[in-house]
Amino acid sequence: MTSRTTAGQQLAALSIALLLWSGVANLVIGDTLYTVRNLALNGLLLAGWLWRIDRGGGLEALGLARSSLAAGTRWGIGAAVVVAIALVGAVLLADRVDAVATLLADERAAATDGSLLSATLVRIPIGTAIFEEVAFRGVLLALALRILPPLRAVGATSVVFGLWHIAPTIVTLRINEVEVASLAGTGALAGAVLVTAVAGAGFCWLRLRSGSLVAPILAHWATNSFGLLAAATQGWE
Repeated sequence: MTSRTTAGQQLAALSIALLLWSGVANLVIGDTLYTVRNLALNGLLLAGWLWRIDRGGGLEALGLARSSLAAGTRWGIGAAVVVAIALVGAVLLADRVDAVATLLADERAAATDGSLLSATLVRIPIGTAIFEEVAFRGVLLALALRILPPLRAVGATSVVFGLWHIAPTIVTLRINEVEVASLAGTGALAGAVLVTAVAGAGFCWLRLRSGSLVAPILAHWATNSFGLLAAATQGWE
């Protein structure tokens, strides 16, 4: 086990490393080997936890204990159902409320059916949900809980998760030809940070309430995948 000082240093170092990687991955590398590279990074994070950070401990602190798998699955499926219901409602309202249609808009939804299937069943669950949950609600949250009370640990890691989404939001703005430094661009960046920080807090709650990382992984997958499918319905009319 590590001391509070060491855990604090590791928390800061990992937070900075994740934010730097977000910038490099989104603004420099792009989509090249997205799923493969994120799987490799997951392996590095778990290896670092087992052999460097926790040293002789296990995966329980990350929410990866077998004993919590059933509870995590139940909570995750429940969260996925809630997300699905909310998005079905949004799709039904999109024709009547312009703001809802705008929220559902996603350029990636213009992909072919095969690409959508690959995104929802491979890229998003493996490359995004598992990777980000292991990083943020797994290792980062576990480190934060060693030096902070739960509420502050959730807040701190959720802020980092929100900042993590600055770089992909910049990419989206560029795709849509919106100047990042403009009022619309800065507003979009601020909104993305706020929304994803709140989502991160929700994922943390699922992780702590269920005792399992499986719950936020399923919720994260449902949010991204179902959201993409909901956006795709706007082009099916």
